[in-house]
Amino acid sequence: MNPPSEPNEVVLPQTVVGPLTRSAIFLVVCIRQQSDAYGAVRAFCAGLAGLIRALEFRDVEGGLTCVAGFGSDAWDKLFGSPRPAELHPFQEIRSGQRRAVSTPGDILFHIRAKRMDLCFELAAQIMDSLGDAVSVADEVQGFRYFEDRDVLGFVDGTENPRGDVAHEAAIVGNEDPAFTGGSYVVVQKYLHNMKAWNALSTEAQERIIGRKKLSDIELSDAEKPASAHNALTVIEEDGREIKILRDNMPFGRPGYGEFGTYFIGYSRTPRITEMMLKNMFVGNPPGNYDRLLDFSVAVTGSLFFVPSATFLDNISGDVPPETATSQTSDPPSAPSWDDTSLKIGSLKGESNE
Repeated sequence: MNPPSEPNEVVLPQTVVGPLTRSAIFLVVCIRQQSDAYGAVRAFCAGLAGLIRALEFRDVEGGLTCVAGFGSDAWDKLFGSPRPAELHPFQEIRSGQRRAVSTPGDILFHIRAKRMDLCFELAAQIMDSLGDAVSVADEVQGFRYFEDRDVLGFVDGTENPRGDVAHEAAIVGNEDPAFTGGSYVVVQKYLHNMKAWNALSTEAQERIIGRKKLSDIELSDAEKPASAHNALTVIEEDGREIKILRDNMPFGRPGYGEFGTYFIGYSRTPRITEMMLKNMFVGNPPGNYDRLLDFSVAVTGSLFFVPSATFLDNISGDVPPETATSQTSDPPSAPSWDDTSLKIGSLKGESNE
């Protein structure tokens, strides 16, 4: 890792916590296995903030931002040791016909703005700067739908934390001092069977989601099944709900019959999102799974760590020795689902040792 340039330097997060935007591009790339690729990517990372500022200044009202996250294998080869305490490859979850797949991805760029042309220009500049050092694993252009609804017709993100609560949910604190100001992010691309979904009655859809479709009011406990989406994705520890910060976006190509939701969830520990996904795909208890998955299929899945903006600003052009010698330490193992404790303490900054 690169030490702060000043002993008492304030660590600034990337723009993980921010207002919702009308447009977004989710760009996932893989670093090519070439001798000079990792050095080129490190040099790019050091200049990313300047690239964003140059484009953002052309339209200061456009709200252009970009968050960059790095996968487990890429972290070792780009930055060496130490590494974020909970960074590991995304663990596939499989139960019956339901599958949360794990797909390749070394770097995630989450580009947001009020207009798609700003997102498009930054994505184009990023790819031009990276050149042949990377290949594209996935690219999705998301848009904000009517009344902040997804393509299924329900408002998405009603319970998203805001303000200081969002910061507490998404940003790593003193529990991992070397990476304070960072965040873990899980992304998944879901495709929906709209013909089958639209064949359901509104009441049946509401029981699957756990909310009224028109008003967005949550169903009462008497009305809401235990398998409702919003029941299975509530995670509690010691009687307190532990939240993540979502910025999901609809996407699609109607001419190809493609209608989807791009899930993106930031958290200060990946275990929260992983537990949500386990509840959805396996069930809580097992078998009581999210019926939304009868109509939706996850076709991608990756976990990244978003270092602080300060970390990126301090990157030098030198590739760590571990990469030069092709010797990296084994990454932390993915969590065992037999262990139901989130191991996150009170999320007030305590170490989990």
